[in-house]
Amino acid sequence: MKSMRKAFGVNILQKLRNKRTALKLGIGVLAVIALILAISGNWLSGSGTDAPVAVAQAQRGPLLISVTESGTITNKERKLIKSEVEGSTTILYLVPEGANVKKGDLLVELDSSKLQDQKTQQQITVMNCEASFIRARENLAVTISQGESDVAKAELAYKFAQIDLAKYQEGEHPQAIHRADADIEIAGEELKRAADKLDWSRRLEKQGYITRTELQADELAAKRAKTNLDLAESSKRLLIEFTHQRQLDQLRSDVTQAAQALERTKRKVAADRIQAEAELTAKESELKRQKANLEKTENQIAKCRIEAPVDGMVVYATTGQQPMRRTEPLAEGSQVRERQELIYLPTDLAMQVETRIHEASLRKVRVGMPVRVTVDAVPGKIFWGTVSRIGLLPDAQSAWLNPDLKVYTTLVDIKDQDESLRPGMSCHAEIIVEHYQDAVYVPVQSVVQVAGSPVVYIPGKDHPIMTPIKIGLDNNRMVRVIEGLVEGQSVLLSPPLDRSAVAVDAAARDIPATLPALAAPAVAQSQPAQQPNAMPFDMAKMRQMTPEQQREAFQKLTPEQREQLMKQFGGRRRPREPGQGRPPQ
Repeated sequence: MKSMRKAFGVNILQKLRNKRTALKLGIGVLAVIALILAISGNWLSGSGTDAPVAVAQAQRGPLLISVTESGTITNKERKLIKSEVEGSTTILYLVPEGANVKKGDLLVELDSSKLQDQKTQQQITVMNCEASFIRARENLAVTISQGESDVAKAELAYKFAQIDLAKYQEGEHPQAIHRADADIEIAGEELKRAADKLDWSRRLEKQGYITRTELQADELAAKRAKTNLDLAESSKRLLIEFTHQRQLDQLRSDVTQAAQALERTKRKVAADRIQAEAELTAKESELKRQKANLEKTENQIAKCRIEAPVDGMVVYATTGQQPMRRTEPLAEGSQVRERQELIYLPTDLAMQVETRIHEASLRKVRVGMPVRVTVDAVPGKIFWGTVSRIGLLPDAQSAWLNPDLKVYTTLVDIKDQDESLRPGMSCHAEIIVEHYQDAVYVPVQSVVQVAGSPVVYIPGKDHPIMTPIKIGLDNNRMVRVIEGLVEGQSVLLSPPLDRSAVAVDAAARDIPATLPALAAPAVAQSQPAQQPNAMPFDMAKMRQMTPEQQREAFQKLTPEQREQLMKQFGGRRRPREPGQGRPPQ
């Protein structure tokens, strides 16, 4: 049994050294593992057994603090080529990857057969629209000419009626003189208004606010008003000379009908013109729209031939993609969508590394830190660079695929330019955070947090001693000890679970005793008010349970109890994947 536990302990140490495993944690599993370790018996407990405990010694020497992530070699400056054809289309020709091209060389030719058919159909539509526009334009000209003729006829008829009325009024009975005087007064007032308007229109016409035609209309109105006044005066003379009521009524009727006919004619002419102008405007707008569609189709056809905007080496956009972003490799016959990235054209030979840093390591990394890069395709050679950019937000696609995974895109400029480096090569980037030449350090699993302060447990004669320390950065395996330990001093790799078996160092007496109360049940029964977070079972019973029963018991713990257990045994331990770190059956 002891050999199995020892093997289990070695396995835990090995897993703790694995950075990738450390980043894939389940907190619940960690707590279960810590609980199982705590209750399994004799390996780490201070329960009074004589079983050996796992210890490590504080070491002194060089300590490298770094963050290592996998990445991809890319060009630092590059021209991105995208498909600008709407919808999806097929690649007919694709320049080979790695080819050196000149500006203007053909890179990609997309299938434009559907667009050619659309162009032909659109050309027919444009010609039909042009014919409709010409007809509408000629119809407007005819409508205007015909309207002017109709109005002239109506005005002439109206004028003749007024003349006839004036002749009759000059021979009318003196009883109609009053009416004639009124007509004269009205005609005079109209003349005055027409003259004022004509004077105003002449000034506007000089300043270009109205057309010559509008001025002529006002002149005609003034003349008409003057004529009306003359006719009214003439009618008055006729009324004096002609008194036959029948002729007077007939002439008045003729004048009224002529005026109404003139008004109807003017309204009809205006309505016809507005309709003709509206039809012309509609045809013109439709023609412009169809021409724009034709131009758009022609532009889409032109975009089916993608030429190199600059000189450079062709790199497919799908080369070196992350697995989560992988798409169908580019090839002739492949389907491409609008705005899909097709080709990168590097504008210089400078290379960089594109990698992604987990949020757990983000606090360590800063822009300007040195980076040691190893490339899988160039074994045995180290390239040096510096961190040039760190993403402000997590990678969106990574977060979409796995909401629990938060990684930040980070770029590393490579200082050493080598012809052996190619875009898309896989690499490993080790970001050098700190390099201590002389430092005291211990394994990260030996340090736990008690009341928010780091402590270690030193083997004592009878009981382990809880000792506070001051720590620095860690490299996921070792953590630097600034104060509290000296070289060669032994520490427990795992803390004891039984608080009664812990002695407190003098320097640690100010730290509250927050270890979980997993001692005898009599203690919990005697002081229920002081131990609200005590476990609902004792250690003796737990040691007698099977692993399945232990897991069930753990599931019954309250969130506060789990959090307390996590603080005690989670410490600076790195998370393990579910299923790892279990003792062999």
